[in-house]
Amino acid sequence: MNARISTNPELDAPIPERWPTRLTELLGIRWPLLLGGMMWLSDARLVAAMVRAGGMGFITARSLRTDEDFRQALRECRELTGGQPFGVNLTLSRRASGNDSMPARLRIALDEGVRLFETAGLPPTELMPIFREAKAIVIHKCAHVRHAVSAQNMGVDAVTLVGMEEGGHPGSNQLPTFLNGAYALDQLHIPLALGGGIGHGRQIAAALALGADAVVMGSVFTPALETPAHDAYKQRIVATDAHGTRAVLGSLGDTWRVVDNENARKVAALEAAGARSHAEFGALISGERTQALAYQAGQHEEGMLSMGPAVGFARAVEPVADIVRRLQTECMQASSRFRAMLAST
Repeated sequence: MNARISTNPELDAPIPERWPTRLTELLGIRWPLLLGGMMWLSDARLVAAMVRAGGMGFITARSLRTDEDFRQALRECRELTGGQPFGVNLTLSRRASGNDSMPARLRIALDEGVRLFETAGLPPTELMPIFREAKAIVIHKCAHVRHAVSAQNMGVDAVTLVGMEEGGHPGSNQLPTFLNGAYALDQLHIPLALGGGIGHGRQIAAALALGADAVVMGSVFTPALETPAHDAYKQRIVATDAHGTRAVLGSLGDTWRVVDNENARKVAALEAAGARSHAEFGALISGERTQALAYQAGQHEEGMLSMGPAVGFARAVEPVADIVRRLQTECMQASSRFRAMLAST
C-alpha cells in the first residue's frame, strides 16, 4: 500500500511503504534514513520518534550520567517504540580514560535487548568480540575512505562515511560528502550510509542514485518537537541559514563544526591568537556547559552547538514524523523527475 503525500501536485509520486536497500534490510527499517547519535540530544523520546517514522535512531550512551540512567532510557525507548528495534551510539574517545564506561554501557544495552549499534570516534577494536558474541549489528562512522575500509576489514556490518559538511566532528578529511562516497563505493562491499550536509529529500535521492544504502542526518532534526532542548534554542536553530555555522579547532586536529554563535566566535579568536590545547579553551568547549546553558536554559549564544550547513533546511519546530514525511515527498519527487528523464530517452 502506498501513501500519496505531496507539496507539489505536478510532481506527485507515491511513497512506498518500504524502500529496499541493503541497510533497510539489515536494520529492519522501512526508510533509508538514520538519525545519527547526537550528544545530549539523542534521548529515548527523539530516537523512538525516528523509529516510529520508519527510520533508525541511536541513543547516545555518553549522554546519560549513570549506568542506571542509561538503563532507564533504554527501557523508556523500548516502551515508546512499542517493542520495535532501536539503536545505541557508542562514541570512543581518543583519550583512553574517556572510554572506561563504554564496555559497561555496551553490556547494559545488550542486557536490555539492544542489538543495533553505531560506533564513532576510534575504531571499536576492543568491543568487536562482545558485538560478535551477541550477534549484534555494528555500523561504524568514519570520515576517511581508508578508515571505512579498515572498519570493513575489522568485520563491522556497515559503515557511515561523513564529509567535511558534517555538524559536530567531521574529522580531518576535507572531502565533501558525495565525493567521499563516490571514492568509497569502489572499495567497499558492505552497506554504506552517507552523512554530512544532508537535509533535503533531493539529497537522499542523489545519495541512493550514487550507490549509497542510506543517509545519516542530524542538523535538520535538532529543532524537532521531540528533541530534548529549550524552545529558545530551537527557534535559534530554525532562524539559522546555510551560512550560519563555522568550523573551529582544526589547528588542534579536532575540527568541530558548530553554530556561529558568540561562544564559537570566542573560541575562534583564541585559536587565531595561538591557543593549541583543549585546556586553553576551558569552559568554552565544555559539553556539560553546552547542555546546561544552551540545551536546558535556552541560552543559545553559549556553548558549542554542533551543527552543519544542512540546518538551513530546518523550517520549524515540528514533529519528527512531519520532517520525515517531507523528506520522503522530496525524495520521491526528485526520483520521479529522474525516472521521467530516463523514460524520455
